[in-house]
Amino acid sequence: MTTKKPERQTWSSRLTYVLTVAGATVGFGATWRFPYLVGENGGGAYVLLFCIAMIVIGIPMILVENVIGRRLRVNSIDAFGDKILDKGKGISKYWKVFGYMGLLGAFGIMAYYMVLGGWVITYIVNLINGTLDISTPITKDVAKNFYDLHISNSPFEIIIYTGLFVFVNYIILAKGIIGGIERSVKYLMPLLFIFLIGMVIRNVTLPGAMEGITFYLKPDFSKITPKLFVFVLGQVFFALSLGFGVLITLSSYLNKEENLIQTAVITGFTNTIIAVLAGFMIFPSLFTFGIEPNTGPTLVFQSLPIVFSHLWAGKFFAIIFFGLLLIAALTTSITIYEVLITALQEKLRMRRSKAIILTLSGIFLLGNVPAILGDNLWKDVTFFGKSIFDTFDFVSGNILFMLTALGCAIFVGFVLKDDAKKELSPTPNSTFTKVWFNYVKFVVPFIILVIFISNLI
Repeated sequence: MTTKKPERQTWSSRLTYVLTVAGATVGFGATWRFPYLVGENGGGAYVLLFCIAMIVIGIPMILVENVIGRRLRVNSIDAFGDKILDKGKGISKYWKVFGYMGLLGAFGIMAYYMVLGGWVITYIVNLINGTLDISTPITKDVAKNFYDLHISNSPFEIIIYTGLFVFVNYIILAKGIIGGIERSVKYLMPLLFIFLIGMVIRNVTLPGAMEGITFYLKPDFSKITPKLFVFVLGQVFFALSLGFGVLITLSSYLNKEENLIQTAVITGFTNTIIAVLAGFMIFPSLFTFGIEPNTGPTLVFQSLPIVFSHLWAGKFFAIIFFGLLLIAALTTSITIYEVLITALQEKLRMRRSKAIILTLSGIFLLGNVPAILGDNLWKDVTFFGKSIFDTFDFVSGNILFMLTALGCAIFVGFVLKDDAKKELSPTPNSTFTKVWFNYVKFVVPFIILVIFISNLI
């Protein structure tokens, strides 16, 4: 059943918009992915390059998506058209392919992202009920055995907890943009900061923490290579949720008086600060207890339980830590879901309640469950040597996001032209606006192409 086009809401204030965008961009990118990539790529060298990459590609691309999103205040598909430009030239309908590509990318990332949320809930539940007993120091083998038993080889347990995480998202999304997403981030983001600061203080005051801090902050310039820098540039897209319509959708609820430049800078700065703090939350304790920092994606799930088992009140801090991860994941997942929900509402004139159920259940059945089973019961099902989980990650992160971002930059630079400048700033002829526009038009597409090619070779 279809219904009339819903009246579009607007954020109640800049603060709530900034908190929502911050929530959308922190997620596992800052709290899970950033720390383990730092550990694998030379510590301080990666941190330095990440900060540079945020300026080189991150903030300019935030502005690109904000301009596209607020211009028409519609979903991430129709944002690429449906308006006559100032010069009277229409926009080809084929530009909307980038909107559809972004939606596919959003589906792909949610197919495995929600599973990570299920992993986190698994750890929280088993810490609380004592199945993961860290009241006394545990060994690397104990931590690995728990991971293998409850994550790799317990598909139905993970399906249940992933479903629980999906249901929590449903409760928030059902209340709408203002009553659900905006209200939840007003409480969740401050809580995340409190947990994060508390964990940082606990870890940097440990005996021997300075060795970990040195590893984290002192760059080893011998590890800084063009290849690493290109890799870091690509990771900024994941960290900021660029390329799959999140910022386009969120900025479509932004009023025309809001300063896009200020909000973009605040967004980039906030994301960087949270990512850097996440490192302070992890590396000092790793070095205190002699644990290698380069353990990869399992750093959080296998190495940190060992750390917590050596700490006073370790169980309490472990629950707080995984609670922090869950909050970060939740603030991101509700906004990615919103991209798909908004598109269904406006493209198919679908009631919000129906769009939510269709989106969440569709991704759960077609994405989450296959991604979970792909690690065990369906482990023989591979695509070019990659598991189902890794295939979702690779296709969405390395192909769809990059191509969508490339399309966004070209669309702003070669199609919107003066419209983009006017949307960005009330002074379209200012030096900053001109520099940003030409940078987006000529430099950003080249950078994205380099990242895209590098991801495929």
